[in-house]
Amino acid sequence: MKLMLVASAGGHLAQLLALRSLWEHHDRAWATFRLPEVEAALSGETAYWVHHPTTRNLPNAVRNLRLAWRSLRRERPDAVISTGAAVSVSYFIAARLLGIPTVFIEAYDRITMPTLSARLCYPFCDLFVVQWDQQQEAFPESVNIGAVL
Repeated sequence: MKLMLVASAGGHLAQLLALRSLWEHHDRAWATFRLPEVEAALSGETAYWVHHPTTRNLPNAVRNLRLAWRSLRRERPDAVISTGAAVSVSYFIAARLLGIPTVFIEAYDRITMPTLSARLCYPFCDLFVVQWDQQQEAFPESVNIGAVL
C-alpha cells in the first residue's frame, strides 16, 4: 500500500509522526511545509513542499491545489492521511476528484472546538478519526481511536 501523508509543520506533523507504526511499513510520500526541523524529521523521505500561508491566501490555496493534483497523480497513493491543518484541504479535494480514499485525524488538543481544517475536510473524508468522545459531537460519523500522543 502507498500512502500520501499530509500535515502542517509543528503539532500536526508531530501527531502524524507519532503514528509511525501505522505507516512505516508502507511506501509513502509527504506533503508539508519546508522548514529546517521538518527537513530533518523527514530526512530520506519523499516530500512535497507546500506553499505557506495556506489560509486566507487565495493564490497559495490555488498553488497548493495544483501541487496536490500533480503529486497525487505522480505518486498514485492508495490513501491520503492527514492530521491537518489547512494544507489538508487542497489534498482532500484533489484526492476526492481522483477517487483516492482519505483519512483525517482530528487534532488531539481540540477537544470541544473543531478545527477549521477538520470542518472543511469532513465532507471529503472516507474515514474521519477523533481522539476524544467530545469531538464526536461535531463529527457524528467519526471513529474514536483514543489519544494518539
